[in-house]
Amino acid sequence: MLDELRPAQALKLWQTTSLIQVKDNAPDLTLRQMTILLSIYLEPPPHTVRGLAAKLNVTKPVITRALDTMGRLKLVDRKRDESDRRNVIIQRTVEGALYLEKMADIIVEQAKAVTK
Repeated sequence: MLDELRPAQALKLWQTTSLIQVKDNAPDLTLRQMTILLSIYLEPPPHTVRGLAAKLNVTKPVITRALDTMGRLKLVDRKRDESDRRNVIIQRTVEGALYLEKMADIIVEQAKAVTK
C-alpha cells in the first residue's frame, strides 16, 4: 500500500493527519519537537540531551527548550544520570506513548483513505 504512495498522496496524508490533530486540540509540536519525540519513542534508550543534540545537529540548548515544552505537556520526563551527573536522561511517559499511539492510528486510517 505505502510503497505505491505517490508524492501528492504523501503530502495529503501529512496534511490530513495534521488537520485531524489540530481539530482535536492535540499538542501543537514543531517539526523539531516531533522529531525529538519520535526519536525518544522509536529508538532504544538511553536518550540524552547531548545525544539528541548530536543526532539533530543542533546545540544542547535547542534540545533543552524542546524538552521543556514537551515536559510541560507530559510527553517526556527528564532525570539526572546518577552515574554521570553531567548527563540528563530523557524518559518516555504514558502520556507521550498515548499521544504517539493515537497519531499512528490516525496515520494508518488516513493512509488507507488516500491510497484508495
